[in-house]
Amino acid sequence: MGKRDQSSCPISLPHGVRMTLRMDSLPAGELVETGLADLQCNRETVPALLVAIGAPKLRKLGLILPPTIPSNPEHRLYDLLSAENSDSAHSKYNALIRKLVSFQRAMECVKK
Repeated sequence: MGKRDQSSCPISLPHGVRMTLRMDSLPAGELVETGLADLQCNRETVPALLVAIGAPKLRKLGLILPPTIPSNPEHRLYDLLSAENSDSAHSKYNALIRKLVSFQRAMECVKK
């Protein structure tokens, strides 16, 4: 995932996280940051759907997400991955979920 021009669509910043913490310093932080920006701009992308999957826990960890999250993000993410390459969709989906969990665990450690 390449760097995105953040000025075209602002991202929500996490609550309760020390100001010195940068999201891209956490595992998969850049992926989550991109997903937040994409959700904010109503773009249905792999990162946005991944953040939507983790939305309940991410909100508990203090991230501000848009009030409206895509429904069935798990199925939509898998469908999007299948459209790109049906042979590798399952393994890519599982790898993305592992990255999301790593990010969530790192956020939990930071908040302690």
